[in-house]
Amino acid sequence: MMQSSPRATVLCVDDETRSLETLERTLDEEFDVLTASSTEQAWELLEQQRVHAVLCDQRMPGETGVEFLIRVREHWPQTARLILSGYTESEDIIRGLNEAGIFQYLTKPWHPDHLLLALRNACRMVALQSENELLATEIRLTTPQAESQLQAKKERLRQRFDFSEILRAEDSPLNALCNQVAQVAPYDISVLVTGPSGSGKELFARALHYNSLRADKPFVVENCGAMPDELLASELFGHRKGAFTGAINDHVGLFEQADGGTIFLDEIGEISPAFQVKLLRVLQEREVRRIGDAQRRPVNVRVIASTNRSLEDEVRAGRFREDLYYRLAEVTLELPPLAQREADIPVLANAFLDRAVEAFDKPVEGFSDEAIECLQGYVWPGNVRELQNEIRRMLVMAKEPCLGADLLNPRVLRSSVDGEPAPLLAQVADLSGTLKERVEQLEKQILRETLIRHRWNKSRAAEELGLSRVGLRAKIERYELGNP
Repeated sequence: MMQSSPRATVLCVDDETRSLETLERTLDEEFDVLTASSTEQAWELLEQQRVHAVLCDQRMPGETGVEFLIRVREHWPQTARLILSGYTESEDIIRGLNEAGIFQYLTKPWHPDHLLLALRNACRMVALQSENELLATEIRLTTPQAESQLQAKKERLRQRFDFSEILRAEDSPLNALCNQVAQVAPYDISVLVTGPSGSGKELFARALHYNSLRADKPFVVENCGAMPDELLASELFGHRKGAFTGAINDHVGLFEQADGGTIFLDEIGEISPAFQVKLLRVLQEREVRRIGDAQRRPVNVRVIASTNRSLEDEVRAGRFREDLYYRLAEVTLELPPLAQREADIPVLANAFLDRAVEAFDKPVEGFSDEAIECLQGYVWPGNVRELQNEIRRMLVMAKEPCLGADLLNPRVLRSSVDGEPAPLLAQVADLSGTLKERVEQLEKQILRETLIRHRWNKSRAAEELGLSRVGLRAKIERYELGNP
């Protein structure tokens, strides 16, 4: 059962008994009503309990209502004060407003609805004042804690994107690239990060930001690929309400949101020639103009862009502006595909497995040596992202503590024989020797892939291949395909 909100307490002060009785009957349904026939009696009640509003007659023996409410204001400033009078002398009204801080000056004869409305508003004002004070107190108490938490979060981000934390082997080809990034990061210079999709371009963009002097400021990301010019302009530069259909509110663009920090423009090679002109103007003038707005706003941002295309080729083909290219590519970082980082694959695979175990709450011991060998033998056209997805899939499909090569996607197995990092068709094309020798190389690959899928169960593999167990055993010995 829901608990009802406590009722506000109203103190009515009037030297006329019948007037007090009428007030009490009118207010009793909504408020807890206290009555006093003198200011002395009213003062005693105020000292005994909390009162939200005082409704006081103006003309009373000994002390006027305004004089009494001036004293109330000094001791209980949060209590709402209202005057009820049959006289409307301007001097009383002015003094009441100025010195007593009267919330409302009501005249007799009063209307019940008007009186109730005035007291509702007065008590609501008191409640809001109380809530504001509590909120202000809470803010004062929590601000240092919030600042500390924010600082700790920023420090965790710096550590996470520190160059030493980028996953790689000791002899990784990324080592030289990380050294280059560490040298460039502190300087306010635009950087173009190139590399195939899924190779970690955003990771390096974040590393550049969190190791720069702008690390305490925002890092914002926008994928520019396959986005209409108007929508992209709205996202990056902002718009005014009513600037176009659907613009129901003002919108602050990402350039303004990133002011003082870094903006990462992913897939920059996909933007249209018309939008290239708009972006170039922003980079040159360091100011943006929201769609539908004549005002220009200065912005101070560092731009990091990325692409999986060769922008130099795009410039030569006339599809990308040369002046914009040089604005974006003051420094160029080229990420290698995962196929060129064979030594990094075990490090990445184990890290991805740890994350997947935590996410899925499914503990395992790790990978078999054969599984790691197959992972290193695959070309990974989707690069790091594809590897991560493969590891998650293996964990979900696993029924035993050790993740074996049989859990791998068939396309990974088929291209991993003899450590050749190439798809099956490419391997066939690369086969050399006589026809017999090429057929034997292909047969060896098929045998190995089938044995792995069946977890080296020779009966099942022989059945699938249409061989006897003796025949399969002979081929295993011939091609030296012993169970690892």
